[in-house]
Amino acid sequence: MEQISENEINVQNVLVAAVDLGDYDVDQSLDELEELVDTAGGQVVARVVQKRHSYDSASCIGAGRLEEIAELCSQLAVDRIVFDCELTATQIRNIENVCGVFAIDRTMLILDIFAQRAKTREGRLQVEIAQNKYRLPRLAGMGTDLSRLGGGIGTRGPGESKLETDKRHIRSRIEKLSRELEKTAQHRDMLRKRRKKDNVRVAAIVGYTNVGKSTLLNTLTKAGVLAENKLFATLETTSRAITLPDGREVVLVDTVGLIRRLPHHLVEAFRSTLEEAANADVIIHVCDASAQDCQEQITVTNQLLGELGCAGIPVVTALNKCDKVPYIDSLDISHSENTVKMSAKNGTGIDELLAAVQNALPRSSVRCKLLLPFDKAGLLNTIRRDGKVFSEEYTEKGVLADALVDAKVYHLVQGYKISSSS
Repeated sequence: MEQISENEINVQNVLVAAVDLGDYDVDQSLDELEELVDTAGGQVVARVVQKRHSYDSASCIGAGRLEEIAELCSQLAVDRIVFDCELTATQIRNIENVCGVFAIDRTMLILDIFAQRAKTREGRLQVEIAQNKYRLPRLAGMGTDLSRLGGGIGTRGPGESKLETDKRHIRSRIEKLSRELEKTAQHRDMLRKRRKKDNVRVAAIVGYTNVGKSTLLNTLTKAGVLAENKLFATLETTSRAITLPDGREVVLVDTVGLIRRLPHHLVEAFRSTLEEAANADVIIHVCDASAQDCQEQITVTNQLLGELGCAGIPVVTALNKCDKVPYIDSLDISHSENTVKMSAKNGTGIDELLAAVQNALPRSSVRCKLLLPFDKAGLLNTIRRDGKVFSEEYTEKGVLADALVDAKVYHLVQGYKISSSS
């Protein structure tokens, strides 16, 4: 496959713009857009908002306000204009003709970040599919302009080639990439089935981007996953096994972060990755308790989990970064018996989180202490097949064992139980 270019660029001056139609909180969305710009390597020097009843078909924003943007671009040496909505190819061309500055939209910016950060073969496949699906309907409007690769935000992609001006070539490319991605998805599905067969429990870590999912995984498993204070710091899934307090093992799976109005191209492309949550035994929903829009982030995540078919899977809500919010109890955040207050960075609340995960997992095994008569000592081998023997000691009365016993064979040893460790 073609390699995605990762051009090193200087920090660029960016103007962010939005048209407020009243259907979402524009200020919050622009705050998030500024974080995205920072993640992509730019700095926001101005933001422009215009209230309208509908987008202008020619330039998205009104002609008068567009002239103001052009003046700001000149005064502030703006390198890029980023709109907080999807632009048509015609709108992009018209904005650039008036302002003389390269214009991109929110989706293109997110795709650019994903192109920078995708490291694995699967991640690169997913990003290139999404990029090509985004470009395809815009070919007619942008013409030869689509191949502009001058370096900088919004320009990373499959490369400067005929595929960006030839619809048939792009469709063929999408089909080829999709077939390759399907192979990796089949491999991932095979691993899931193997886990099920081996009775391996899976806990998927999900949540909004930059809430501390990778930090939590590192704290629990020493996985060494990149954890930055930036949106979409990591895109690929990482799996690590941990042992719960009751002795059961569970595989933690980190997933790609979510975001408001996540482009549907990305949802489709990363579906195989996100489906780790749909196939999990328990979901650890990590939230940033210090974020002003924490409840909205929770709502966004829950909506996407619903779309992925996660209904019915137990959810443990981890209110992370509570060390930054001493007044956590007064916040307007939905709580349940499976809600844990914690800080992945300093380790507070980790024991409570593990206990909550343990309680949420379906009971497939029981940890208990057994006193087996010597003629029943062979049952220890039966226990080991699907469970675990933590210790065994030969006494005058028999074999004293601390064991995790699978539910399928529990009835064989239940009469020899002397106390429960769970």
